[in-house]
Amino acid sequence: MKHYLPDPDQIPGEAQPQELPPWGETRVVGRSLSRVDGYELVSGTAVYTLDLTLPDMLHAVIVRCPHAHARVVRVETSRAEAMPGVRAVLTASTPGAEIPWYFGDDGPTSRLFDSHCRYAGEEVAAVAAETVHQAWDAARAIEVEYEVLPFVIDEAEALEADAPAVHEGGNLTEQREFARGDVEAAFAEADVVLGGTFRTPCELHAPLETFVSVARWDGDRLTVWDSTQGVFARQQELARYFRLPLTSVRVICPYVGGGFGAKLSTGKYTVIAALAARMTARPVKLAVTREDSFLSEGNRPANTIRLKAAAMRDGTLTALEGEFLGSVGAYPSGAVSPYLLLALYDCANARAATTEVYTNAGRARAFRAPAFPPCAWALEQTIDALAEEIGMDPVEFRLKNLATVLQLRDDLPYTSIGLRECIIEGAREFGWESARSRPQQDGHLRRGVGMAAGMWAYPGEPRATVFVKLFADGSVNLNMGASDIGTGTKTVMAMVVAEELGVPLEQIQIEHADTGTTQYAPASGGSQTVVVSSPAVRAAAVDVKGQLLEIAAAELERPAEGLVLRDGQVVPIDDEGAAVPLAELRGLRQRQNIVGVGRRHPHPEGKIALPFCAQFADVEVNTLTGEVRVARLLAAHDSGRVMSYLTYENQVFGGMAMGIGFGLTEDRVLDSQTGKMVNHNWHDYKIPTAKDVPLEQTCVPIDPHDTECNTTGAKGLGEPAHIPTAAAIANAVYHATGVRVHDAPITAMQMVRLLAETRGD
Repeated sequence: MKHYLPDPDQIPGEAQPQELPPWGETRVVGRSLSRVDGYELVSGTAVYTLDLTLPDMLHAVIVRCPHAHARVVRVETSRAEAMPGVRAVLTASTPGAEIPWYFGDDGPTSRLFDSHCRYAGEEVAAVAAETVHQAWDAARAIEVEYEVLPFVIDEAEALEADAPAVHEGGNLTEQREFARGDVEAAFAEADVVLGGTFRTPCELHAPLETFVSVARWDGDRLTVWDSTQGVFARQQELARYFRLPLTSVRVICPYVGGGFGAKLSTGKYTVIAALAARMTARPVKLAVTREDSFLSEGNRPANTIRLKAAAMRDGTLTALEGEFLGSVGAYPSGAVSPYLLLALYDCANARAATTEVYTNAGRARAFRAPAFPPCAWALEQTIDALAEEIGMDPVEFRLKNLATVLQLRDDLPYTSIGLRECIIEGAREFGWESARSRPQQDGHLRRGVGMAAGMWAYPGEPRATVFVKLFADGSVNLNMGASDIGTGTKTVMAMVVAEELGVPLEQIQIEHADTGTTQYAPASGGSQTVVVSSPAVRAAAVDVKGQLLEIAAAELERPAEGLVLRDGQVVPIDDEGAAVPLAELRGLRQRQNIVGVGRRHPHPEGKIALPFCAQFADVEVNTLTGEVRVARLLAAHDSGRVMSYLTYENQVFGGMAMGIGFGLTEDRVLDSQTGKMVNHNWHDYKIPTAKDVPLEQTCVPIDPHDTECNTTGAKGLGEPAHIPTAAAIANAVYHATGVRVHDAPITAMQMVRLLAETRGD
């Protein structure tokens, strides 16, 4: 049996940083402050990778396979090579292009340009030219002859004995099982047993800034500007592909126009840009189009989940069982997770079986809480159905069955758990009881409310090093490797520095996300960026503070313990009128700067720190058209200490907006006759717009005052903000109409059909 959460990643033999006491009341951290790069973002002066132009730069485009499954027989490039502006044409036979492509340590190996194309959109060739238009013209002139092969795009059909094989050895990529207690006996003894089959859609990544890289070589040294969530991860992967030492690869990413998980791993476009730059001895930019990114740059796989649950009449949850089936696409990646089923509620008898298969479709990639929202979709609707069957309020039923330890890890205790408060405070702020009892029908319009709970689990990587440098004039430089993927990371980290050193935010300059100038940090993903980096930033700032107070104590002839830093000054606690500006400290002027080094503590031993949440939805269903309108949403989150209320609220609202897409509008559509995607554009693939997001949204932070999770008390927010939204909406739709929608998204067409079936039409 496998656990779904690895043991915390300890670092044997590494000296650990000094322990810091938990914060009490803070002066800066927790406030609602404008982003430190706000002007750059709103004025357009922030230079994203997509904006970057280098002198003498070429533009590259990729030729992609148009078939769901095919072998490349011949590639004719002579016509393209002779076209105006073309400086390089790359194919599988190009010297230097024979680069293996890895999918994990034990997954199948492909090639940069693989002659066996396993999905429509796979890379076959590339062109670099003086302008992007010339590159596209040349790409269209390349003639590729294919042997078209049988394909399979449905995950259930992929398991059939006669299904076309995506890879040698069959389409089954992984099966896992987990069990505790006696599930069969619990079902036999239960008062109520129910379940159903739920299906969730394949969601496509659609960050505002598409997938783009700019590559330049200086001799044997490679510099890449990349829209990435982790510059150090990208550096390591590029060094591997080009067989270079890490010191010869530099990756830079000052701004990211959204990532959501898709930009965690290296895409072929980055390596192709670097290869073309090496061939031409000129910088090369490769920006994947929106249409091509839908085909090739990742998705959240569709899930089919069969769930069964049991309870006693007193509301005790006694058994949970789930079968999960998902497709990773053409290459291995995570597709399903029963984590919520096995961990969210206290249940002594639980069993889960997961199956992941290959299909001839684009590869799965991390997607904001990978596989958790599909599980929540099935689990939280089933929990509501159990509560209704025994005549108990959904809020009351959940409160009765909350887990207090991590059952997946031998009942490992949490450092804190605020889920009970999330549900209670969320219900109170939402007005749950009054909303449940109000009239539900107004002509052809029906109103209903629903809720869902959730949690997020991350293995974490407690490794990050941060430098903080205080200059003689009292200004500060913060040097960290973490990427800010639009979540306000830079602002949060600057606030941590300001909290410890007492300097205003405008005097803090930030260097980040550059492997050539900053220190190691893990990729910004998994809701662990603040969790990992903020303790390291605090430790570095405290290091500076200690050195600074020693200097000030000597000059002021006072004990260091009697001094504090505030408003750019050293302030004696017992005589605030004797405050001295930092710039007037003789010892600081003599040294010119003070450098502090901070490292992240390991995870707490014997406990685990995870965030929890509960969300509430109020919907209106038009029974004539089937349209579902989300009238209001409320999210109550235990993500530990609120570091910056403004960015906290933004994360919650953004997560709920994505949840609306998952629950109501988004779905990749593959043509059954050709295997091709038919909606790979923003016109036909429906991401939520401003009209789909309710005007009334409420964020309710729940702070459990966790002093054990880390030295800043933060537990992560990005993923949890997305997990329960769609399930809460589905439960609200059921409350409004009496129709339980098992298949997401809840489209108007599906609602009209289900309503008609309910009426017996």
